Amino acid sequence: MRTFAKRMFDPFWARRTQLALAIRIAASGVAAYAIAVAFHLMLPLWAVLTSLIVTQMSVGRSLKATRDYMLGTIGGAIYGGAIAVLIPHSGEGSLLALLVLAIVPLAFIASLNPSLNSATVTAVIVLLLPTIHQTNPLDSAIDRVLEVTVGALTGLVISFLVLPSRAVSQIRINAAKLLELLSAAFAELLAGLTRGLDNDALHRIQDGIGTAVTNLNATGAEAERERAVHLSSGPETGPLLRTVQRLRHDVVMIGRASGTPLPADIQARLARPLSDVSNAIVTYMTSVAVTLRAGVGAVDIAPVDAALHAYSDEVAAIRHDGLIRGLPVDAAERFYALGFSLEQMRQNLTDLKRCHGNWCVDEDIAEERTA
Repeated sequence: MRTFAKRMFDPFWARRTQLALAIRIAASGVAAYAIAVAFHLMLPLWAVLTSLIVTQMSVGRSLKATRDYMLGTIGGAIYGGAIAVLIPHSGEGSLLALLVLAIVPLAFIASLNPSLNSATVTAVIVLLLPTIHQTNPLDSAIDRVLEVTVGALTGLVISFLVLPSRAVSQIRINAAKLLELLSAAFAELLAGLTRGLDNDALHRIQDGIGTAVTNLNATGAEAERERAVHLSSGPETGPLLRTVQRLRHDVVMIGRASGTPLPADIQARLARPLSDVSNAIVTYMTSVAVTLRAGVGAVDIAPVDAALHAYSDEVAAIRHDGLIRGLPVDAAERFYALGFSLEQMRQNLTDLKRCHGNWCVDEDIAEERTA
Protein backbone atom coordinates (compact mmCIF):
# COMPACT_ATOMS: atom_id res chain seq x y z
CA MET A 1 0.00 0.00 0.00
CA ARG A 2 2.80 2.39 0.89
CA THR A 3 4.54 1.65 -2.42
CA PHE A 4 1.33 2.33 -4.34
CA ALA A 5 0.78 5.61 -2.51
CA LYS A 6 4.40 6.62 -3.20
CA ARG A 7 3.94 5.97 -6.92
CA MET A 8 0.74 8.00 -6.91
CA PHE A 9 2.04 11.03 -5.06
CA ASP A 10 5.68 11.21 -6.17
CA PRO A 11 4.85 12.78 -9.57
CA PHE A 12 2.80 15.47 -7.80
CA TRP A 13 5.51 16.08 -5.19
CA ALA A 14 8.09 16.48 -7.95
CA ARG A 15 5.88 19.25 -9.38
CA ARG A 16 4.95 20.75 -6.02
CA THR A 17 5.90 24.29 -7.13
CA GLN A 18 3.52 24.10 -10.09
CA LEU A 19 0.83 22.47 -7.93
CA ALA A 20 1.13 25.27 -5.36
CA LEU A 21 0.71 27.84 -8.16
CA ALA A 22 -2.45 26.09 -9.36
CA ILE A 23 -3.87 26.17 -5.82
CA ARG A 24 -3.01 29.87 -5.45
CA ILE A 25 -4.66 30.71 -8.77
CA ALA A 26 -7.82 28.83 -7.82
CA ALA A 27 -7.93 30.57 -4.43
CA SER A 28 -7.40 33.97 -6.09
CA GLY A 29 -10.22 33.46 -8.56
CA VAL A 30 -12.71 32.29 -5.95
CA ALA A 31 -11.79 35.02 -3.47
CA ALA A 32 -11.92 37.77 -6.13
CA TYR A 33 -15.38 36.66 -7.25
CA ALA A 34 -16.70 36.56 -3.70
CA ILE A 35 -15.35 40.04 -2.92
CA ALA A 36 -16.63 41.51 -6.20
CA VAL A 37 -20.12 40.14 -5.53
CA ALA A 38 -20.03 41.39 -1.94
CA PHE A 39 -19.20 44.92 -3.18
CA HIS A 40 -21.84 44.69 -5.93
CA LEU A 41 -19.37 45.46 -8.71
CA MET A 42 -20.90 45.66 -12.18
CA LEU A 43 -18.73 42.95 -13.78
CA PRO A 44 -17.15 40.52 -11.29
CA LEU A 45 -15.64 38.81 -14.33
CA TRP A 46 -12.89 41.45 -14.58
CA ALA A 47 -11.99 41.07 -10.92
CA VAL A 48 -11.63 37.32 -11.37
CA LEU A 49 -9.60 37.62 -14.58
CA THR A 50 -7.29 40.22 -13.01
CA SER A 51 -6.67 38.01 -9.97
CA LEU A 52 -5.69 35.14 -12.27
CA ILE A 53 -3.30 37.37 -14.21
CA VAL A 54 -1.45 38.80 -11.21
CA THR A 55 -1.09 35.46 -9.35
CA GLN A 56 2.32 34.33 -10.58
CA MET A 57 4.93 31.70 -9.79
CA SER A 58 6.69 33.84 -7.18
CA VAL A 59 5.80 36.76 -4.94
CA GLY A 60 8.28 38.95 -6.82
CA ARG A 61 6.63 38.18 -10.14
CA SER A 62 3.19 38.83 -8.64
CA LEU A 63 4.38 42.23 -7.44
CA LYS A 64 5.51 43.17 -10.94
CA ALA A 65 2.35 41.85 -12.57
CA THR A 66 0.18 43.78 -10.11
CA ARG A 67 2.10 47.01 -10.62
CA ASP A 68 2.08 46.73 -14.42
CA TYR A 69 -1.58 45.76 -14.65
CA MET A 70 -2.72 48.51 -12.29
CA LEU A 71 -0.69 51.18 -14.09
CA GLY A 72 -1.99 50.06 -17.46
CA THR A 73 -5.59 49.88 -16.24
CA ILE A 74 -5.58 53.27 -14.55
CA GLY A 75 -3.88 54.91 -17.53
CA GLY A 76 -6.25 53.28 -20.02
CA ALA A 77 -9.32 54.15 -17.95
CA ILE A 78 -8.28 57.80 -17.62
CA TYR A 79 -7.47 58.13 -21.32
CA GLY A 80 -10.53 56.23 -22.55
CA GLY A 81 -12.86 58.06 -20.19
CA ALA A 82 -11.37 61.45 -21.09
CA ILE A 83 -11.78 61.14 -24.85
CA ALA A 84 -15.27 59.67 -24.42
CA VAL A 85 -16.35 62.63 -22.28
CA LEU A 86 -14.49 65.39 -24.13
CA ILE A 87 -15.21 64.30 -27.72
CA PRO A 88 -18.93 64.19 -28.56
CA HIS A 89 -19.94 61.06 -30.45
CA SER A 90 -23.15 59.43 -31.55
CA GLY A 91 -23.73 56.60 -33.96
CA GLU A 92 -21.51 53.81 -35.16
CA GLY A 93 -19.28 55.97 -37.39
CA SER A 94 -18.22 58.37 -34.67
CA LEU A 95 -17.70 55.50 -32.21
CA LEU A 96 -15.40 53.76 -34.71
CA ALA A 97 -13.40 56.96 -35.10
CA LEU A 98 -13.17 57.26 -31.32
CA LEU A 99 -11.94 53.65 -31.09
CA VAL A 100 -9.16 54.43 -33.55
CA LEU A 101 -8.21 57.48 -31.50
CA ALA A 102 -8.14 55.35 -28.36
CA ILE A 103 -6.31 52.32 -29.74
CA VAL A 104 -3.56 53.82 -31.89
CA PRO A 105 -1.69 55.90 -29.27
CA LEU A 106 -2.10 53.32 -26.50
CA ALA A 107 -1.02 50.46 -28.74
CA PHE A 108 2.02 52.51 -29.75
CA ILE A 109 2.89 53.12 -26.08
CA ALA A 110 2.42 49.41 -25.31
CA SER A 111 4.79 48.50 -28.15
CA LEU A 112 7.44 50.66 -26.48
CA ASN A 113 6.61 49.43 -22.97
CA PRO A 114 4.93 45.99 -23.01
CA SER A 115 4.15 46.24 -19.29
CA LEU A 116 1.37 48.70 -20.24
CA ASN A 117 -0.48 46.28 -22.54
CA SER A 118 -3.60 46.43 -20.39
CA ALA A 119 -4.06 50.15 -21.13
CA THR A 120 -5.35 49.52 -24.66
CA VAL A 121 -7.80 46.84 -23.52
CA THR A 122 -9.06 49.03 -20.68
CA ALA A 123 -9.66 52.04 -22.94
CA VAL A 124 -11.66 49.90 -25.37
CA ILE A 125 -13.77 48.48 -22.54
CA VAL A 126 -14.44 51.95 -21.16
CA LEU A 127 -15.61 53.12 -24.60
CA LEU A 128 -17.72 50.11 -25.58
CA LEU A 129 -19.24 49.02 -22.27
CA PRO A 130 -21.64 52.00 -22.08
CA THR A 131 -23.17 50.92 -25.40
CA ILE A 132 -24.03 47.55 -23.83
CA HIS A 133 -25.11 48.52 -20.30
CA GLN A 134 -26.41 51.99 -21.07
CA THR A 135 -24.03 53.74 -18.66
CA ASN A 136 -21.88 56.82 -19.13
CA PRO A 137 -18.12 56.58 -19.90
CA LEU A 138 -17.11 58.07 -16.55
CA ASP A 139 -19.00 55.39 -14.61
CA SER A 140 -17.56 52.76 -16.92
CA ALA A 141 -14.01 53.95 -16.20
CA ILE A 142 -14.59 54.00 -12.44
CA ASP A 143 -16.15 50.53 -12.47
CA ARG A 144 -13.27 49.14 -14.49
CA VAL A 145 -10.66 50.54 -12.07
CA LEU A 146 -12.57 49.20 -9.06
CA GLU A 147 -12.93 45.73 -10.58
CA VAL A 148 -9.26 45.54 -11.49
CA THR A 149 -8.21 46.89 -8.09
CA VAL A 150 -10.21 44.21 -6.30
CA GLY A 151 -8.76 41.48 -8.53
CA ALA A 152 -5.18 42.76 -8.30
CA LEU A 153 -5.17 43.19 -4.54
CA THR A 154 -6.85 39.83 -4.03
CA GLY A 155 -4.33 38.05 -6.22
CA LEU A 156 -1.43 39.80 -4.47
CA VAL A 157 -2.70 38.94 -0.97
CA ILE A 158 -3.28 35.32 -1.96
CA SER A 159 0.28 35.18 -3.35
CA PHE A 160 1.54 36.23 0.09
CA LEU A 161 -0.69 33.96 2.18
CA VAL A 162 -1.46 30.75 0.26
CA LEU A 163 1.55 28.46 -0.22
CA PRO A 164 3.80 31.47 -1.00
CA SER A 165 6.76 30.88 -3.28
CA ARG A 166 9.81 33.14 -3.04
CA ALA A 167 11.96 33.84 -6.08
CA VAL A 168 15.07 33.31 -3.95
CA SER A 169 14.29 29.61 -3.63
CA GLN A 170 13.61 29.38 -7.37
CA ILE A 171 17.02 30.90 -8.11
CA ARG A 172 18.62 27.82 -6.53
CA ILE A 173 16.61 25.54 -8.82
CA ASN A 174 17.18 27.57 -12.00
CA ALA A 175 20.91 28.07 -11.33
CA ALA A 176 21.30 24.35 -10.63
CA LYS A 177 19.59 23.46 -13.90
CA LEU A 178 21.81 25.86 -15.84
CA LEU A 179 24.96 24.46 -14.24
CA GLU A 180 23.93 20.94 -15.21
CA LEU A 181 23.37 22.04 -18.81
CA LEU A 182 26.71 23.84 -18.89
CA SER A 183 28.53 20.79 -17.52
CA ALA A 184 26.93 18.57 -20.18
CA ALA A 185 27.93 21.01 -22.94
CA PHE A 186 31.45 21.30 -21.52
CA ALA A 187 31.91 17.52 -21.52
CA GLU A 188 30.65 17.24 -25.09
CA LEU A 189 32.93 20.05 -26.29
CA LEU A 190 36.09 18.66 -24.70
CA ALA A 191 35.31 15.24 -26.13
CA GLY A 192 35.17 16.90 -29.55
CA LEU A 193 38.89 17.66 -29.32
CA THR A 194 39.68 13.95 -29.57
CA ARG A 195 36.69 12.27 -31.22
CA GLY A 196 34.75 15.05 -32.96
CA LEU A 197 31.49 16.68 -31.92
CA ASP A 198 27.99 15.27 -31.83
CA ASN A 199 26.45 18.36 -33.39
CA ASP A 200 22.83 17.30 -32.86
CA ALA A 201 23.39 16.69 -29.15
CA LEU A 202 25.35 19.92 -28.84
CA HIS A 203 22.60 21.97 -30.50
CA ARG A 204 20.01 20.52 -28.15
CA ILE A 205 22.18 21.41 -25.16
CA GLN A 206 22.86 24.93 -26.41
CA ASP A 207 19.15 25.57 -27.00
CA GLY A 208 18.41 24.49 -23.44
CA ILE A 209 21.18 26.72 -22.10
CA GLY A 210 19.68 29.82 -23.75
CA THR A 211 16.27 29.15 -22.22
CA ALA A 212 17.79 28.43 -18.80
CA VAL A 213 19.78 31.70 -18.87
CA THR A 214 16.61 33.68 -19.67
CA ASN A 215 14.71 32.00 -16.83
CA LEU A 216 17.54 32.56 -14.36
CA ASN A 217 17.84 36.27 -15.19
CA ALA A 218 14.08 36.75 -14.89
CA THR A 219 14.02 34.97 -11.53
CA GLY A 220 16.96 37.09 -10.36
CA ALA A 221 15.03 40.28 -11.13
CA GLU A 222 12.04 38.93 -9.19
CA ALA A 223 14.24 38.04 -6.22
CA GLU A 224 15.76 41.53 -6.12
CA ARG A 225 12.25 42.98 -6.26
CA GLU A 226 11.33 40.91 -3.21
CA ARG A 227 14.49 42.01 -1.40
CA ALA A 228 13.76 45.67 -2.19
CA VAL A 229 10.45 45.51 -0.29
CA HIS A 230 11.90 43.25 2.45
CA LEU A 231 9.78 40.25 1.50
CA SER A 232 12.70 37.85 1.46
CA SER A 233 16.22 37.67 2.77
CA GLY A 234 19.35 35.89 1.72
CA PRO A 235 22.45 36.63 -0.34
CA GLU A 236 22.47 39.06 -3.24
CA THR A 237 21.57 37.39 -6.51
CA GLY A 238 23.95 39.43 -8.68
CA PRO A 239 27.24 37.60 -7.92
CA LEU A 240 25.74 34.16 -8.56
CA LEU A 241 24.02 35.22 -11.78
CA ARG A 242 27.13 36.96 -13.11
CA THR A 243 29.36 33.99 -12.29
CA VAL A 244 27.06 31.52 -14.02
CA GLN A 245 26.84 33.85 -17.02
CA ARG A 246 30.67 34.00 -17.22
CA LEU A 247 30.80 30.21 -17.09
CA ARG A 248 28.46 30.14 -20.06
CA HIS A 249 30.83 32.45 -21.94
CA ASP A 250 33.69 30.06 -21.08
CA VAL A 251 31.76 27.17 -22.59
CA VAL A 252 31.11 29.22 -25.74
CA MET A 253 34.84 30.01 -26.06
CA ILE A 254 35.76 26.36 -25.57
CA GLY A 255 33.24 25.47 -28.25
CA ARG A 256 34.99 27.77 -30.70
CA ALA A 257 38.34 26.21 -29.83
CA SER A 258 37.09 22.65 -30.21
CA GLY A 259 35.41 22.94 -33.58
CA THR A 260 37.72 20.30 -35.05
CA PRO A 261 39.88 17.64 -33.36
CA LEU A 262 43.47 18.41 -32.44
CA PRO A 263 46.31 16.88 -34.52
CA ALA A 264 46.86 13.19 -33.75
CA ASP A 265 50.20 13.56 -31.94
CA ILE A 266 48.82 16.29 -29.65
CA GLN A 267 45.64 14.30 -29.12
CA ALA A 268 47.68 11.38 -27.83
CA ARG A 269 49.46 13.61 -25.32
CA LEU A 270 46.38 15.51 -24.13
CA ALA A 271 43.79 12.72 -24.18
CA ARG A 272 44.28 11.74 -20.54
CA PRO A 273 44.72 15.28 -19.10
CA LEU A 274 41.65 16.53 -20.99
CA SER A 275 39.63 13.54 -19.80
CA ASP A 276 40.65 14.27 -16.21
CA VAL A 277 39.80 17.97 -16.63
CA SER A 278 36.41 17.08 -18.08
CA ASN A 279 35.59 14.61 -15.29
CA ALA A 280 36.73 16.98 -12.54
CA ILE A 281 34.85 20.04 -13.81
CA VAL A 282 31.68 18.12 -14.68
CA THR A 283 31.69 16.44 -11.26
CA TYR A 284 32.25 19.76 -9.53
CA MET A 285 29.51 21.63 -11.41
CA THR A 286 26.94 18.86 -10.99
CA SER A 287 27.77 18.60 -7.28
CA VAL A 288 27.30 22.35 -6.90
CA ALA A 289 23.95 22.00 -8.69
CA VAL A 290 22.80 19.25 -6.32
CA THR A 291 23.76 21.18 -3.20
CA LEU A 292 22.26 24.42 -4.52
CA ARG A 293 18.90 22.69 -4.89
CA ALA A 294 19.11 21.38 -1.34
CA GLY A 295 20.60 24.58 0.11
CA VAL A 296 22.98 22.45 2.17
CA GLY A 297 26.39 20.96 1.48
CA ALA A 298 29.97 21.79 0.59
CA VAL A 299 31.84 20.87 -2.61
CA ASP A 300 35.61 20.44 -2.88
CA ILE A 301 37.22 22.30 -5.79
CA ALA A 302 40.67 20.73 -5.22
CA PRO A 303 40.19 17.99 -7.90
CA VAL A 304 39.49 20.72 -10.47
CA ASP A 305 42.66 22.60 -9.55
CA ALA A 306 44.70 19.39 -9.68
CA ALA A 307 43.32 18.36 -13.09
CA LEU A 308 43.92 21.79 -14.61
CA HIS A 309 47.41 21.93 -13.13
CA ALA A 310 48.23 18.54 -14.72
CA TYR A 311 46.84 19.77 -18.05
CA SER A 312 49.00 22.93 -17.85
CA ASP A 313 52.08 20.79 -17.15
CA GLU A 314 51.38 18.63 -20.20
CA VAL A 315 50.82 21.68 -22.38
CA ALA A 316 54.17 23.06 -21.24
CA ALA A 317 55.81 19.71 -22.10
CA ILE A 318 54.23 19.72 -25.56
CA ARG A 319 55.54 23.21 -26.23
CA HIS A 320 58.97 22.21 -24.93
CA ASP A 321 59.04 19.23 -27.31
CA GLY A 322 58.31 21.56 -30.26
CA LEU A 323 55.02 19.93 -31.31
CA ILE A 324 53.35 23.32 -31.81
CA ARG A 325 55.92 24.71 -34.24
CA GLY A 326 54.73 22.79 -37.29
CA LEU A 327 51.03 23.34 -36.72
CA PRO A 328 48.91 25.40 -39.14
CA VAL A 329 48.10 28.85 -37.80
CA ASP A 330 44.42 28.06 -37.16
CA ALA A 331 45.26 24.85 -35.25
CA ALA A 332 47.85 26.67 -33.11
CA GLU A 333 45.34 29.44 -32.37
CA ARG A 334 42.75 26.90 -31.24
CA PHE A 335 45.35 25.16 -29.07
CA TYR A 336 46.26 28.37 -27.21
CA ALA A 337 42.63 29.55 -27.09
CA LEU A 338 41.67 26.32 -25.34
CA GLY A 339 44.32 26.86 -22.67
CA PHE A 340 43.21 30.46 -22.14
CA SER A 341 39.54 29.44 -21.90
CA LEU A 342 40.29 26.72 -19.35
CA GLU A 343 42.28 29.18 -17.25
CA GLN A 344 39.36 31.62 -17.34
CA MET A 345 37.05 28.79 -16.36
CA ARG A 346 39.29 27.99 -13.38
CA GLN A 347 38.89 31.55 -12.11
CA ASN A 348 35.14 31.52 -12.63
CA LEU A 349 34.76 28.16 -10.89
CA THR A 350 36.65 29.65 -7.94
CA ASP A 351 34.13 32.51 -7.94
CA LEU A 352 31.34 29.91 -8.13
CA LYS A 353 32.74 28.29 -4.99
CA ARG A 354 32.48 31.62 -3.14
CA CYS A 355 28.91 32.13 -4.35
CA HIS A 356 28.06 28.56 -3.42
CA GLY A 357 29.30 29.23 0.10
CA ASN A 358 26.89 32.17 0.39
CA TRP A 359 23.90 30.19 -0.86
CA CYS A 360 24.49 26.85 0.86
CA VAL A 361 25.00 25.99 4.51
CA ASP A 362 27.74 23.50 5.33
CA GLU A 363 26.27 20.13 6.35
CA ASP A 364 28.18 20.11 9.67
CA ILE A 365 26.84 23.55 10.56
CA ALA A 366 23.33 22.48 9.58
CA GLU A 367 23.59 19.44 11.87
CA GLU A 368 24.74 21.64 14.76
CA ARG A 369 21.76 23.95 14.26
CA THR A 370 19.30 21.05 14.32
CA ALA A 371 20.96 19.29 17.25
